[in-house]
Amino acid sequence: MRITFLGAAGTVTGSKYLLDHRDRHVLIDCGLFQGYKQLRLHNRDPFPLPVQDLAAIVLTHAHLDHSGYLPVLVRDGYRGPIYATEATCELVKILLLDSGRLQEEEAAFANRHGFSKHSPALPLYTEQDAEQTLKLLHPIEWHQRVEIVPGLSVLLRGAGHILGAGTVEVLADGVTLVCSGDLGRPDDPLMFAPETIEQTDYLLVESTYGDRRHPDEDPQRQLADVINRTALRHGITLVPSFAVGRAQLLMYHLYRLKQQHAIPDLPIYLNSPMATDVTRLYQRFCSEHRLSPDNCEGMCRGTHFVRSIDESIELERLRTPAVIIAASGMATGGRVLHHLKSLAPNPLNTLLMPGFQAGGTRGAQIVAGAPSVRIHGQEVPIRADVIPMQTLSAHADADEIMQWLRGFKRPPKHTFVVHGEPNASDVLRRRISLELGWPVSVPEYRDSVDLAAVDKTPGKA
Repeated sequence: MRITFLGAAGTVTGSKYLLDHRDRHVLIDCGLFQGYKQLRLHNRDPFPLPVQDLAAIVLTHAHLDHSGYLPVLVRDGYRGPIYATEATCELVKILLLDSGRLQEEEAAFANRHGFSKHSPALPLYTEQDAEQTLKLLHPIEWHQRVEIVPGLSVLLRGAGHILGAGTVEVLADGVTLVCSGDLGRPDDPLMFAPETIEQTDYLLVESTYGDRRHPDEDPQRQLADVINRTALRHGITLVPSFAVGRAQLLMYHLYRLKQQHAIPDLPIYLNSPMATDVTRLYQRFCSEHRLSPDNCEGMCRGTHFVRSIDESIELERLRTPAVIIAASGMATGGRVLHHLKSLAPNPLNTLLMPGFQAGGTRGAQIVAGAPSVRIHGQEVPIRADVIPMQTLSAHADADEIMQWLRGFKRPPKHTFVVHGEPNASDVLRRRISLELGWPVSVPEYRDSVDLAAVDKTPGKA
């Protein structure tokens, strides 16, 4: 078996791992590159083989950095199956349609206002491309081994992180390869802990937080402090949020804070039709997360769901204390951009930035203290109070990743550290080598490795 690292190598975006076995090609994850321009340009790179030669695609979970490139392959001729858990399939239906629609809208907006360097600005793919992609989704059950091509099967186990997220175990000719996907936290309020895996021959492990530990601070206390301080100065708290997982976690914490009278009874707006639809899936797949039906109902009852564009525009006129949760989580697109334009210049307001902000994104620029960010061709000053918040992360930190790795009863023959910025990946590599004594390396973009000769130096594909 040969593996080629087509993404999430030296970065946290663009997850794609191409497996070659007996002249059959299988892709594990199919994500968009996000963040720095030089990374986003990879979304326009030609795929390294004719897409018709791909036999199957398997998804670890639905986030766009793991699924968002699918419509490009389908547009270019891919017609094979896309395997994932049922919850992931349902989430992908929501995310891809929204992504295609958003890209069309942003291209049209750029063309109307003339701020694109390209004439005309074109979307990477369209909503119609996304609709074609959804026809190829094949839900598979947890813990059920499925042969997806002759001689190669997969099995999915819970990874925590978000609804439907799984680790993928590939079995081919008696050789096993495990891809961790994005690992969740053992004590996450929403999701169950990642399942322990006892053995594999080869391992791909994520390293988003491979060089740091999450703060011990209570997230509800931190949220209450930020919201109360902002409300006292009659400001608005804006929270850029991922529609899947993060938005629901925020809703739950805010619901609990109101129950405890720890924050004022101010309005909480979820301005993301996609997050609204995702929240319904958390209610539908109640057995796959920790929240009780009562908590699901309560957090929904305490949130104003903003669906229409007119309602979203009306929110921009808001001048009384409130909390606005809006996608996207790294401020790369979506309705949060319009709120940033109206709220960020006002020092009475707060920009609460939860979780990891990938390099090159507006979210990362804001957290780094940029005096302004460019939105829709204009420089928008950042005068609002900026509060980074790491306690809401859905990713395991370095210690939690190491805890999961210690669940293996025997060392893998080789471990590849992926899905991390260079320092995070290298720090985790050193820990795995020193603390566990495992053979381990950090692949680079487009490195290609024959697993039967993994101790040789990886070469470029």
